[in-house]
Amino acid sequence: MATTVTVPSPSAPSTPLLKDELDIVIPTIRNLDFLEMWRPFFQPYHLIIVQDGDPSKTIKVPEGFDYELYNRNDINRILGPKASCISFKDSACRCFGYMVSKKKYVFTIDDDCFVAKDPSGKDINALEQHIKNLLSPSTPLFFNTLYDPYREGADFVRGYPFSLREGAKTAVSHGLWLNIPDYDAPTQMVKPRERNTRYVDAVMTVPKGTLFPMCGMNLGFDRELIGPAMYFGLMGDGQPIGRYDDMWAGWCMKVICDHLGLGVKTGLPYIWHSKASNPFVNLKKEYKGIFWQEDIIPFFQNVTIPKECDTVQKCYLALSEQVREKLGKIDPYFVKLADAMVTWIEAWDELNPSTAAVENGKAK
Repeated sequence: MATTVTVPSPSAPSTPLLKDELDIVIPTIRNLDFLEMWRPFFQPYHLIIVQDGDPSKTIKVPEGFDYELYNRNDINRILGPKASCISFKDSACRCFGYMVSKKKYVFTIDDDCFVAKDPSGKDINALEQHIKNLLSPSTPLFFNTLYDPYREGADFVRGYPFSLREGAKTAVSHGLWLNIPDYDAPTQMVKPRERNTRYVDAVMTVPKGTLFPMCGMNLGFDRELIGPAMYFGLMGDGQPIGRYDDMWAGWCMKVICDHLGLGVKTGLPYIWHSKASNPFVNLKKEYKGIFWQEDIIPFFQNVTIPKECDTVQKCYLALSEQVREKLGKIDPYFVKLADAMVTWIEAWDELNPSTAAVENGKAK
């Protein structure tokens, strides 16, 4: 059975932003002691913890948090045969939390990510910054050289078309990391001591038609706008590839956002990434992906979603067909992945029947 613990929130001087409209999703294989550091920022919110690995292991959660905990047995029970689309022994399992959430917004974070400090030494409330990013528009059609024009102290620069200043709805807020950079295994090997100490006080919209490598360890999104596209693929146990889960989701999500006229922001907030993973283990996971991405990226750069696809689900299913047809020629894994993408949408719609037929956006 999934574990549910509800604790009354302590009284606070003001109600936290989106307190009843946002879930925090955390994939883990260990006790969640790291939540103590995040308590001032996370305690008012509901947590969805997705336990990876051995379901018989007990995951300890600090007292005072309101949470649900799902292990592999729960995933199998809830999804039945469709549980095959949820990765095992890989942080990609986090997307199960996206599926069972009933909130409008989701913030996801890894258990080795701690509270960072800004240049003045003040603790950074990463969740609050993600919310601000998501609640303000994006500018995917025209780049503003002062970055996010909706932030306090900024605006549209001279020459920015007035007809585009209303912006687009923001679907995704992609945060960054201080300390351990999110490098691939070859870069880790040649720069084992490199640390990111640069704090750049900027938020910007990723332009329409531009892809980026999305990192899932510090990420917020509007579940109602883009949730069904946030599938982290088949990774980990029994699969020929790992550590491409968040990037795969990011590429799928971005081409769908471009099609539906939605925006994606990157930059603030920062978290403190505390632990470097083993580059040799990472290389085994990434090996095929490093070669395959030279075909995957051109695929996404040239993919076309039919104009009649006016919901995220329709877009995602159309994308899965092209993955099967075009990337399936590279390796049979992509046929299996395309099948899993379809299963994911079927499972999403079963657990979210009220949104299954709702148009999440209109093709532009």
